[in-house]
This record gives sequence, structure tokens and C-alpha cells, in this order.
Amino acid sequence: MFDRILVVCAGNVCRSPVAEALLKARLSGGHVESAGLGALVGAPCAPAAARLAAAEGLDVGAHRARQLTDEMLKQADLILVMSEKQRRAVGERVPVALGKTLLFGRWLPVGQREIPDPYRGDDALFARVHRRLVEAADAWAERLR
Repeated sequence: MFDRILVVCAGNVCRSPVAEALLKARLSGGHVESAGLGALVGAPCAPAAARLAAAEGLDVGAHRARQLTDEMLKQADLILVMSEKQRRAVGERVPVALGKTLLFGRWLPVGQREIPDPYRGDDALFARVHRRLVEAADAWAERLR
């Protein structure tokens, strides 16, 4: 069992806060948090992402973006990222973390495993990304229970 799960994206305002909330809602026990490789520190969840999360019954209203730190990477048992580029960036920062860093979309069909960044995109892009986050969270929850 993974006691400490860290979800990482770029700015920590669109994908990772929603993914964090989805995992918290699906998993009992353990600790799930999120951060960004280039976080918009202190910023709330993007409005479109927050609306879609609310439609799932999730409240991301208290979320504030946090910058990823080496200490977070060292403490996490499982690190979930949105792209291979982010996975490599984690490994460059803390090489020992690479072995515990996987794609959030790992269990999705080939071609859908990387989850695109909807930042500054339209509502349709946010909706597509949200659906993929939900599918990925469901797949992780099945494997982590």
C-alpha cells in the first residue's frame, strides 16, 4: 500500500489538484497531495477545472498551488505525473524518485496515457482532460485498494 501519493503537473492549477481530489474521494486511508513543477504558487484551481470537479461532487475551493520540492519527492511512496517529460524532470531533480514515478494515465489505452495541459484552453479541452483524469483515477483506485 502506498501511504503517501504525490500528484504532479506543471502549474498545479488544472490537472493535479483535480487528480488529487479524485484520488482522495476514491481511496480510504493514505495521504494524497499535489504540486507543480513550475507552480503558479498560491493560485487557486482554474475556474473551468473547479466547475468540472464540483460536478463530480469534489470541492477544490481551498486548493492553492504549491511548488514541487525535492523533499516532497523523497517523502512520497508513489509519484503520479501527467507526461513522460514530467517523469524525466522528476528523475533529473531526484534520481531515486524515478523508480516510483509513473504516469497518472498509466492504465489508460495507449495513446491516451499522457494527459494534456488544458491551461488557458477552452471549456471543451477542460472537459476532455477532466474525463481522462476521472478514467485514470478510477483505474488507479482499482489497483490501489
